[in-house]
Amino acid sequence: CQPAESPTYILHLPLHSFESHADHNVYPSAGVLFVHVLEREYFKGEFPPYPKAGDSSNDPITFNTNLKGYPDRPGWLRYIQRTPHSDGVLYGSPASEHVGKPTIIEITAYNKRTFETARHNLVINIMSTEEFPLPYQAEFFIKNMNVEEMLASEVLGDFLGAVKNVWQPERLNAINITSALDRGGRVPLPINDLKEGVYVMVGADVQFSSCLREVETPQNQLRCSQEMEPVISCDKKFRAQFHIDWCKISLVDITKVVPVHSNRPDPGTGVLPDIGEYNPPSESLKNRDYFADFLITLAVPSAVAMVLFIILAYSMCCRREGVQKRNMQTPDIQLVHHSSIQKSTKELRSMSKNREISWPLSTLPVFHPVSGEVVPPIHPDSYETTSMLLMQTQT
Repeated sequence: CQPAESPTYILHLPLHSFESHADHNVYPSAGVLFVHVLEREYFKGEFPPYPKAGDSSNDPITFNTNLKGYPDRPGWLRYIQRTPHSDGVLYGSPASEHVGKPTIIEITAYNKRTFETARHNLVINIMSTEEFPLPYQAEFFIKNMNVEEMLASEVLGDFLGAVKNVWQPERLNAINITSALDRGGRVPLPINDLKEGVYVMVGADVQFSSCLREVETPQNQLRCSQEMEPVISCDKKFRAQFHIDWCKISLVDITKVVPVHSNRPDPGTGVLPDIGEYNPPSESLKNRDYFADFLITLAVPSAVAMVLFIILAYSMCCRREGVQKRNMQTPDIQLVHHSSIQKSTKELRSMSKNREISWPLSTLPVFHPVSGEVVPPIHPDSYETTSMLLMQTQT
């Protein structure tokens, strides 16, 4: 007989174990593009094997990168990883002020299948070189590439080869690569395999070639202002693999750029100087006489208002002429005319109220039903009333 099976309990707990690798040192140069690929295969040995043989490559692994002791990366260093099934890439261009300062980047890999993590440090030792920065720098905008595609060594090498074919310098290096999204570009529509675009800056030690200068001609500048493609003789050397927007090319000669120095104050220690103990004012305050303030703010405006009131009252009440005085100063003939006009107006108004005129019932002629004669309109009163005198003076 078989023994009875004991019940099995499965407890899901988050795993927070960190496997740390040895520090990995890299030595980029200031003013030169730095690219470091975070390979998923490098971290897979730290995670449990996949249940099915041959499927370990399907583990979804994402990376988190940050400056040691800080939540984010340095300003010059960027990171990109499109999907959990693709490698991550650290890239950027260190400046001369970063020389001699080791930058420690903590790289944490997350396995989304097992919820385990692995961590190692990347030590970036930035070196200085006398050849850089190169004096002549050109920035190209490539429309048919994404930034992670351009960071691939073979693709970047093909582009630098095409530029060297056109430019013919002795030294040519990639200085920086920037995604168009970091320059304010818009995310393309997911149709026809559209790309977001990428800016690539290269530097050389010789003057710009005549082909690169063609974009500065008035004809090409006019075409660019009309959103038309300029006519560039060397475009065919790039067109097979790279579609360049020649209207967005930037040519900079750093030997002619005037440096701008800002005068910044020397930072202090952040500690206030010791000037002794603080002595607050005494609690006993002197008495103050506010009578003068009362006179200025209340008594003086009240006195001025009273004087103005008296002047206004005298003008309104004591300087009135009156009807009797007005009549005494008016000529007699004017008073007689005014009186006669008033009497005539009063008489006309009384007569208009007393007159009684009968209005006709109809103003249309009437036809006799038997004889057919036309008779005048019917009036209840005699026609004599309509000729009543309106005024007694009429004849």
